[in-house]
Amino acid sequence: MSFLTDPRGTLGDLTRPEAWVLGVSVAFLLLLFVALLAGALGPTYFLFLVGLAGMYALLSFGLNSQWGFTGLINFSVAAFFGVGAYGAALMTADSSPIAGGFNPLVGLIVGLSVAFVLAVLIGIPTLRLRADYLAIASLGLAEVVRLVVLNERWLTNGSAGLRGIPSFFAGWPVLSTFPQAMPGLRLEVVPGSPIFLEAPFWRASLNVLLVLGFAGATYFVLRRAHRSPWGRVLRTIRSDEDLARALGKNTYSFKMQSFVLGSLIMALAGVFYTHLNLYVGPGDLDPITTFYVWVAVILGGSGSNRGALFGGIVIVTIREGTRFLNDFAVPIDPAPLRLLLIGILIVVVMRYRPQGILPPQRELIWPSAVDGSGTPDRPASGVRERKRSDDLENRSENAENRSDDRDGNGPNGGDDDE
Repeated sequence: MSFLTDPRGTLGDLTRPEAWVLGVSVAFLLLLFVALLAGALGPTYFLFLVGLAGMYALLSFGLNSQWGFTGLINFSVAAFFGVGAYGAALMTADSSPIAGGFNPLVGLIVGLSVAFVLAVLIGIPTLRLRADYLAIASLGLAEVVRLVVLNERWLTNGSAGLRGIPSFFAGWPVLSTFPQAMPGLRLEVVPGSPIFLEAPFWRASLNVLLVLGFAGATYFVLRRAHRSPWGRVLRTIRSDEDLARALGKNTYSFKMQSFVLGSLIMALAGVFYTHLNLYVGPGDLDPITTFYVWVAVILGGSGSNRGALFGGIVIVTIREGTRFLNDFAVPIDPAPLRLLLIGILIVVVMRYRPQGILPPQRELIWPSAVDGSGTPDRPASGVRERKRSDDLENRSENAENRSDDRDGNGPNGGDDDE
């Protein structure tokens, strides 16, 4: 059922959590729209927040493909995010100590390639063991990457970070000059609160289109993978790895594929963040990033792509929304309040909704079985039941034929009486 063809039927078919999420999202968007019109929220900063939400959605997609699909505990989200960010920055930034000045596409390829190699190297010795060892190794990897970035100044410029990073579309035809070519606009919907749409706004618009492309393509790939035989094997490994191995599946190979896929998505988020923020420093690899992404996945529902998207948006809303508390006379520092709100949120979810707000049932192979619109066509009986039924029918026919033969040709038949 499509929303475009039957909007009323689609809305009526929503579950209670889905209707709640839809209502909260619409109300939140209306609030942002009013804030934009009133001048309380700058349009350029709003687009920056949208890009940040898309970045966290990518990170949540990456962790969801590891933990939600396969049950791999990865505490090195910030490490792969940083590898992608620094890989892109070192290739493109003017202050890069080893390269710089390359096209952003080169930085994208380098960042993803380094993340791929690192994921394989960390996965080879750990994925054959229990999940606890992967958790310990990934936790150590996150700290190793952060310390290397902080101390190896000849390679990463140390604590000064990397500046002079171009936008992702620098050097592209048309798009590279699009922000400067667009005219500056002044809108005044509310008297006394003008809205200016100038070059920074149009540049931020390109970033939003970029992250929408990245997130949309990632969501489509993960959605198809989740419903494919490959995805079903991953879910079997997450539920019972011994069962998957008994069925002849190479669980090590499948776990490696899932781990590498998630790591590449995290690195992709890092590449986007580099060209969104135009600066990368060691502080961007803080372990709190990993904590935020884990909260987003648990909040939305492990194994749910929609849940990962929703959780990433909620985390950015709490992170950035608490900054506006400085505009009010609140006698509390917003920074610890931010962590307090996230902690309360995760406790409430684990207490009343442990499966997450948007669990993955509707994203499985037969969504119609969950939607209540009837199950897809499937055999009324299995192969053995059908074979047994055919055998019984054949036996019945043979018995009837033998009975007819005895009545017509037996020693007491009608011809023998004569």
